[in-house]
Amino acid sequence: MNMQSIMAQAQKMQRDIQKKKEEINAQLFPGKYEFVEVTLNGKKEMVSCKIHQENLSKDDIEMVEDFIVLAVKDAMSKVDAEFQSKMGQYAGMLDGLM
Repeated sequence: MNMQSIMAQAQKMQRDIQKKKEEINAQLFPGKYEFVEVTLNGKKEMVSCKIHQENLSKDDIEMVEDFIVLAVKDAMSKVDAEFQSKMGQYAGMLDGLM
């Protein structure tokens, strides 16, 4: 391979990485725990939080706060799984791009 070919492949790979990152960032990832639901985008930013309060008393506020944390963790794990699924092949190359 000549240097020009290697550079062209590297540029193509960089475009592919950027495209996949944009795809992930545009997706929404739901997380749920008990009666708490959250939604994160691919950047791990929370875009919504819903509490289904049908069976919830006022004494349960501390428990709800814990459930929100667990629901966010659930959604974040989904973002991480999607990222790994789409970007895992580029694992060693991403350090400079993140």
